[in-house]
Amino acid sequence: MNSLVLGVIGHVDHGKTALVRALTGVDTDRLPEERRRGISIALGFAHLAVDGLGIDFIDMPGHERFVRTMISGATGIDAVLLVVAANEGIKPQTVEHVEIAHLLGLRRAVVAVSKADLADAREAARIGEQALRLLVRSGLDPLPPVATSALEPRGIEELRRALETLAAEQRPRAADGVAFLPIDRAFSVPGHGPVVTGTLRGASVGSEDALELLPSRRMVRVRALEVHGARVPRALPGQRVALNVRDVDLSDLARGVVLAAPNALSLSEWLTMSVAVLPGAPALKNGMRLRALLGTQELDVRLRLLDRDALAPAEHGFAQLHCAQPVALPAGEHAVLRLPSPPRTVAGGRILEPSARRERRHSKEILARLDDLSMLPPPAMIAREIERRGPAGTTLEQLSRLSALAVARVVELLEPSRFVVTAHGTVLRKTDLDRLLAMIPPLLARSAAGLSQAQLLADVPGTGAALVDEALARLLASGAIIKHGNQLSVPRPDQDRRRARDEAALASHIAETLRRAGLTPPTPGDLVTSLQTKRAVDRLLREGVIVRGLDRAKGREILFHQEAIADAQRRLAPLLERAPGLLVTEIGSALGISRKYSLPLLDHLDAIRFTRRVNDRRILGARPA
Repeated sequence: MNSLVLGVIGHVDHGKTALVRALTGVDTDRLPEERRRGISIALGFAHLAVDGLGIDFIDMPGHERFVRTMISGATGIDAVLLVVAANEGIKPQTVEHVEIAHLLGLRRAVVAVSKADLADAREAARIGEQALRLLVRSGLDPLPPVATSALEPRGIEELRRALETLAAEQRPRAADGVAFLPIDRAFSVPGHGPVVTGTLRGASVGSEDALELLPSRRMVRVRALEVHGARVPRALPGQRVALNVRDVDLSDLARGVVLAAPNALSLSEWLTMSVAVLPGAPALKNGMRLRALLGTQELDVRLRLLDRDALAPAEHGFAQLHCAQPVALPAGEHAVLRLPSPPRTVAGGRILEPSARRERRHSKEILARLDDLSMLPPPAMIAREIERRGPAGTTLEQLSRLSALAVARVVELLEPSRFVVTAHGTVLRKTDLDRLLAMIPPLLARSAAGLSQAQLLADVPGTGAALVDEALARLLASGAIIKHGNQLSVPRPDQDRRRARDEAALASHIAETLRRAGLTPPTPGDLVTSLQTKRAVDRLLREGVIVRGLDRAKGREILFHQEAIADAQRRLAPLLERAPGLLVTEIGSALGISRKYSLPLLDHLDAIRFTRRVNDRRILGARPA
């Protein structure tokens, strides 16, 4: 079913709610105060399904005191139904609502001239033409006006057909982004728990899906969900949804809170955006304080213009918002900016970088990048961002946040001939990787002893660590380079064979020295005097020819030949069988060695469970195999 989310906008008391009721049969004024006062205070919701088409109506308050509520309902809508009373014509809130629709990037609209029973046909037509021109001046592309009366009724079927035309032309929203639901209502249903509603965007959401609640960063799970009052297994982007959630209290849910795919959005106090000032609004000055409406949230911000000191009416440029508190938004969301006092909508635009830092003003490089973020389609923008980062590379996570696309979709858009994705999610230019793959082996070949990775980085300046890591991993996997300890080198078969023979001879010499020394071997410091001797000792330890014992009290180690260990076990076994066992001094006397050797020896014998300590004595743990 083609689905259209339609915002019903217009001045207070121009009959928006009555018109929605005539179209759908639903009274969107659900609060007792709304019915008592005869005006809408909160957002109202209704649905119309006709011939495979679905229209979700969001009835927005028209009073100037509730513009903030109106904007919170307007985020995520596809088109507007502008209602103008035939007996009153265009009023201040009519104009402001249309301006807000423009700032939110909307283009499609229908004009309903309401209360046509209170004016003659010529006057109703004149009001409709005025409303049409207002929409066109604001950049919208409206269908012809329809004169209506909710009382007679008149024009309702004609208006319904116009809305069906809008719904039929509505393209399904892409589902390859990140799931994002700004909450516009939160309440509790007895026996089910908390329920939140909003207009879903970015990606589908299903029952039992995990979502992240922002800004609290806690995880919640979807218990069940409804679209148009009917339970469904999965909701699609662009649909009005009600989510029954668990693992959260109702007190943690309110308008302005966000549900999103886990780890897809970051919290930031800085937002970078394209901004346009409304015609007739006062100029925006760098550093001025404003109120920003983002998603369904409203907060104080300070404006930081990046390309000029003041932005005149009808001008557009780039700016940053320094928010009073961290916010979570995907790129592409729209912001509406208002003066705090007296309240007035003055500007708005689209978020280009939702997780930003304070940028330099009047920087050609930064402004060129923002041009790319605002103008290029996602594949080209992603490619340009990778090119701009150069050898340092960027990450799939960062590209996802700049494009508002899921990581999997970003990967699909990357050209394998131009870009490489590492196992850790870093995205690199293939030319940089190929250059480094060709450069590293000759660099290592010039060093007889090889180079550490830190030394290698110093020899290839301007190269990021992630790029070097990927190049080394590929070269090591292919055997083009080898690694000994922390030293990298190229294979030298003759030299390697000679070194292997030398190390084997050295290991044999060390092993024989320790064998002859028995239980009173030389200290390791006397044996390990170079990198070669260390490698030889490590080899003997790996092969089990020698073992290491430790005097834990003094932090001293001793290396014993395995034959010396076996000799000690044979001599001690019958003595350890006798109660009550042996003291350390008695073991040393029996073997003819001092504590310098007996303590490291017992450390090893305890470790292999030949001896077992009972208080200050040793008894036999297990006989040698």
